[in-house]
Amino acid sequence: MAEFTQNGRLEGKVAIITGAASGFGEGIARRFAQEGAKVVVADMNSEGAEKVASEIGGIPVTVDVTKGADVDTMVEAAQSLGGVDILINNAGFTHRNQPMLEVDEETFDRIFDVNVKAIYLAAQRVVPIMEKKGGGVIINTASTAGLRPRPGLVWYNSSKGAAISMTKSMAVELAPSQIRVNALCPVAGATGMLHLFMGEDTPEKRELFKSSIPIGRLSTPQDMANAALYLASDEANFITGVALEVDGGRCI
Repeated sequence: MAEFTQNGRLEGKVAIITGAASGFGEGIARRFAQEGAKVVVADMNSEGAEKVASEIGGIPVTVDVTKGADVDTMVEAAQSLGGVDILINNAGFTHRNQPMLEVDEETFDRIFDVNVKAIYLAAQRVVPIMEKKGGGVIINTASTAGLRPRPGLVWYNSSKGAAISMTKSMAVELAPSQIRVNALCPVAGATGMLHLFMGEDTPEKRELFKSSIPIGRLSTPQDMANAALYLASDEANFITGVALEVDGGRCI
């Protein structure tokens, strides 16, 4: 049974969400559908994308966000629903927490392709559509790592710093077209990449990490979904160029 309801804050909007088969992306997809959006559930995990899409009444698309042809397919799916009103660049990739010189070049390239280049590829295709529609919303999932970097994740931190700078630059350039661009900066949550951020996922490591978050817990998909919903809604129609810390006070 579909989980969406009528007359929500995103009623009639078409949203593309990458990395939507699990974690933060899945949380955002489910929340947006509940608020009336038509959702393109985009992910490399075909089975996961199909499962989420079937449960929320969305369209699943198998996509590698670093490949232009795949991004074309993703955007075409949104066009079949009436265009693109909201783009959530949520797909992400990281290396294991380790000394910077131990990260191989292939991993470095993949990090920047997924976390940075993918934003460029999606913008190339989506911005003209939004301009014709008279506006839109783009949200890039960055990270607290791009604001308060720590040793062990140097190249990941750097990619998220780039995503934040891209967000602010895009916001200024696209503002005259009424396209708002913001970033979410979550602290780590219990998603598929947590063990990489921490080096290993053990109860001791989790407790140590949680002790660095003033509110005392990891982030959840619901935290990200609620923040993304606000930024995507008309309630935030004067908010652009913001890197919103959704981190329980981690960056203070």
